Amino acid sequence: MKCPICGQPAAPDYKPFCSRGCRDRDLLQWLGEGYRVPGPPADEEGLDMGENRP
Repeated sequence: MKCPICGQPAAPDYKPFCSRGCRDRDLLQWLGEGYRVPGPPADEEGLDMGENRP
């Protein structure tokens, strides 16, 4: 198995990544919205802000 970030062989401790650096780089992409799941735009009015809706 190859690391999805750099293509090096995956390390058992960090599978599917080769190192902590690549694992952390991937996490930062998710947290920084570098990766996105396709779908329709969110409706700002319809977001649950802790209010009870019918």
